Amino acid sequence: MSQVHLELTQVGIDFPTPKGPFNALRDVNLKIGQGEFVSLIGHSGCGKSTVLNIVAGLYQATSGGVVLNGREVNSPGPERAVVFQNHSLLPWLTVYDNVALAVKQVFKGQKSRAEMRDWIEHNLALVQMTHAMHKRPGEISGGMKQRVGIARALAMEPQVLLMDEPFGALDALTRAHLQDSLMDIQATLGNTVIMITHDVDEAVLLSDRIVMMTNGPSATIGEVLPVSLERPRNRLDLVDSPEYNECRSAVLRFLYEKQKKIESIDAKRKAKKSWAQKLKITG
Repeated sequence: MSQVHLELTQVGIDFPTPKGPFNALRDVNLKIGQGEFVSLIGHSGCGKSTVLNIVAGLYQATSGGVVLNGREVNSPGPERAVVFQNHSLLPWLTVYDNVALAVKQVFKGQKSRAEMRDWIEHNLALVQMTHAMHKRPGEISGGMKQRVGIARALAMEPQVLLMDEPFGALDALTRAHLQDSLMDIQATLGNTVIMITHDVDEAVLLSDRIVMMTNGPSATIGEVLPVSLERPRNRLDLVDSPEYNECRSAVLRFLYEKQKKIESIDAKRKAKKSWAQKLKITG
């Protein structure tokens, strides 16, 4: 791993409920290097999005914390840009103006109007959307909208790009095109990327490491799998790659076999705790 860029230490979070605090995450520890591409994967409800929101500064950890470049993360900031599954574009603005909104917020007073215009067009070119810059979201496809969402995030010049299932709602062909675009962009810019996905093949194709989460409540990191496939990566070449298939199998084993064992151990612990409490009460 290159120099540690982002570090999560003993991160845990409780959410208030009528029955008392709900522990969603516990003891999440992870070090991420500069320019590394890390995917978070796990079953629904395992806390992937919660981890991402804590890194984004949208949630405050109950215990532990996040440090980016030596500074504690406790609120949102332009050095961390988020791309959601829903593109979240403003429908009354053009593609250009949606990106301009982020650029003006981050670079107001730092760039001239001409520099801002060039920067907006540069980022639209990165995602191959300059031809549609004057169209509104209702006039372009779902995949194109997601490209604009990525351009808007990149235009903030973030140190860390956070992606919450960015291609989950797209058809297979569009998803493949955007995955290839993302690999090209990351190779060019060298951003640190943290991406949530439910797609095992996507995780192996894109990642330097895959972080596998246990099921909640009290979800945590179960395993971390390094993916040492050479870059640039071509999905057609990887189909017959033994290493690719080994990585894919390792993730599937965790999700479908090891996770069951972890749940079984947790269930036994809870049963023992319950019996101990009953004996204490009756005793």
